[in-house]
Amino acid sequence: MADLPPTVFVLFGATGDLASRLVLPSFDQLQRRGLLPADWRLIGSGRGERSDDEFRDLVRGALAEHGDGDPADGLLDRLRFAGGGHTPEDPGQLLDEVQRAREELGADAQLVHYLAVPPGAFEGITRALDTHGLAKGARVVYEKPYGTSPEGFRELDELVHSVLDEEQVFRIDHFLGKEGTQDLHVLRFANGLFSSVWNREHVAQVQVDVPETLDVADRAEFYDATGATLDMLVTHLFQVAAEVAMEPPASLTPADLQEAREAVLTAFRSLSPEDVVLGQFDGYRGLDHVPDDSRTDTFVAARLWVDTDRWRGVPFLLRTGKRLAESHQRVTLVMRRPDGPVGPTPGGGNTVSLSLKGAGSLDLGLVAKRPGPDLDLAVAGASLDLGEVPGGEPLPAYASLIHDVLVGDRSLFTTGAGLAQAWRAVAPLLDARPQVQPYAPGSWGPEAADVLADPCGWVLGG
Repeated sequence: MADLPPTVFVLFGATGDLASRLVLPSFDQLQRRGLLPADWRLIGSGRGERSDDEFRDLVRGALAEHGDGDPADGLLDRLRFAGGGHTPEDPGQLLDEVQRAREELGADAQLVHYLAVPPGAFEGITRALDTHGLAKGARVVYEKPYGTSPEGFRELDELVHSVLDEEQVFRIDHFLGKEGTQDLHVLRFANGLFSSVWNREHVAQVQVDVPETLDVADRAEFYDATGATLDMLVTHLFQVAAEVAMEPPASLTPADLQEAREAVLTAFRSLSPEDVVLGQFDGYRGLDHVPDDSRTDTFVAARLWVDTDRWRGVPFLLRTGKRLAESHQRVTLVMRRPDGPVGPTPGGGNTVSLSLKGAGSLDLGLVAKRPGPDLDLAVAGASLDLGEVPGGEPLPAYASLIHDVLVGDRSLFTTGAGLAQAWRAVAPLLDARPQVQPYAPGSWGPEAADVLADPCGWVLGG
């Protein structure tokens, strides 16, 4: 994009799993679509020593496994590698590589740092950016989880704000970058059919459901230190719930969207342990790098209450877990049965459901007459594939968010204030943790989670 300034990207953790699976393929996508600056460089930073050509070979392999195959034209030529790590005591090769890139692009080239590293490395890298003069004017992208406890979050946020202004900080949550999540705004605010019923008078339950069939064998050591609650609940599921629950913003500009999202997060009632079910799939403790007595949750279901006039009394049901029966990423509004002559409705009744996978889809469950001579009722389904909207070219979530960093659009990024409210809401659960209950792989989790969804029941697996 000719209107974007020359940019130097620094990718910390460039040889790691996250970079290989998601970040590097996103740069390839953006290069293919012409959504990167006309001139840019990407410097991979890591502790080990690699030549530029060796790093290019690593990227080529990552794209073959996780991307579109052969790299986009011009991608590999823009790659560099800086070994030796980057700590406050030792900058490694990074300062020299940044200087080299600026000599090629111009001294005023925009600097973007992407921390695709475990959260334990955030503090050291942030301090090093400050110590070695790489923080001033830069944009810095932090992966989740941004802190692993309320205290850890506060300490990290204080450090980050001692080095960076809030406008420089991009705390990535790829669920907010999904096309389906962004469609929530337009579905609700551009269609009176939905905006008029988006409230407690018409909605009996909201379900944010992200079951997974995958296990954690390839990242068990990391996962055992976090679990489903920290990995998914306080990050993705809370943020998607806020997207559903927020009041209409003054506009869809970044500032107004962030303000609306933060405002509703303050209305999240702190979780009661009685409203949460934790689970662990049978066989989890047998994985490599998992202790025999691990109590880490691989499943969490929570009943969240949003204390606003719009949603008071409506349960927001959040569920995610590993090794479950099916994989989905779905937001569903379970509608109340309307007053009138129709008696009990079959199945789950009327539902408005949005899949967050891929480009997203809008799925309606509508009570209709079953064809035939009798007045029998049934639930009929209708689906709209949002990827088929004319003229659309959906971007993967990570590619979309990296592009937003480039243009400075923070509307889909969480702020420190918003995350503080999320940690406040989850704190009672961390202080008085429910017992972790076993569940069979291929099931829908512990049976106790079904009680949370009464009387409507879970739409998925119900």
